[in-house]
Amino acid sequence: MTLPKPATRVTEPPGGAATRLAGSARWLKAVVQATRPRQWPKNLLVFAAPLAGDTVGRHDGFWYALIAAVAFVAASSAVYLVNDAVDAERDRGHPYKKSRPIASGRLRERHAIALAVLLVLGAVGAGLAIGEPWLAAAVGVYLVISFLYSAWLKHVPVIELICVASGFVLRVLGGAAATHVPPSGWFLLVCSLGALMVAIAKRYTELTVLAGDAAKHRPAMRGYSAWMLRLAQRAVSVTMIVSYVLWAATEPTAKRQIWHLISSIALACALIRFDRLTARATSKPVEDLISRDPVMVVSELAWLALFAAGL
Repeated sequence: MTLPKPATRVTEPPGGAATRLAGSARWLKAVVQATRPRQWPKNLLVFAAPLAGDTVGRHDGFWYALIAAVAFVAASSAVYLVNDAVDAERDRGHPYKKSRPIASGRLRERHAIALAVLLVLGAVGAGLAIGEPWLAAAVGVYLVISFLYSAWLKHVPVIELICVASGFVLRVLGGAAATHVPPSGWFLLVCSLGALMVAIAKRYTELTVLAGDAAKHRPAMRGYSAWMLRLAQRAVSVTMIVSYVLWAATEPTAKRQIWHLISSIALACALIRFDRLTARATSKPVEDLISRDPVMVVSELAWLALFAAGL
């Protein structure tokens, strides 16, 4: 009688679990990098309307604005994942975009798309979960414009600038919708001009750094020249500060008028500094110039303090 052979015990190679854990950590790190956490601060724009409307202390003020911020973080992260997946081949020839997780191969394109779908569902669902369909609508419009931008509109000069700027404005509108603050026309004009100024500055710095190769990485750059972008940036900056002063002058009380008119000085200082920073040939993202330059930060904090004093 032949006895059955004992079952062979399969043992994991030494270090197998540690290798898998390290691989998962690298994947997670690549995912976080692909969602560009350094860009997340721009989603703080959702607090602009609640702050201006002095509603942060209400039960549907700060917390609803925070939910709106999280929704736009998720939405923008989904857009970055899809955009990088679409542009992976082109990014591999870019001096600094080639190190992005998808372009470098650290994150697979199909993983990026799957994560983007989950983030889209979470972003749109956030507004519906708190019973604010207009927040969901603002996020939805942002996603539609952003995906159209990734697929086609980014190749159309001027239109692509408007698309980039609209992302900032929709964040403001999302915060207003979440906290039931009807934004004024002046408020939206100032926000729109500021967003357009940043979008133009992005293209100007990209053109000055890449020069003749700029159109290879972004075909829409064929429709721009450095002097035209520089002139447009300054024209928008001047229009923005004039609009801000006109808005401050229409404030309903003398206290608000005085403080907000004074705050326009700090805003002007920030815009002048921003103009000087973007005049330099640098491959740093424009957002870094706004958030990491000491003079810019001091000017921004001074503006915020003076603006808040008027509330």
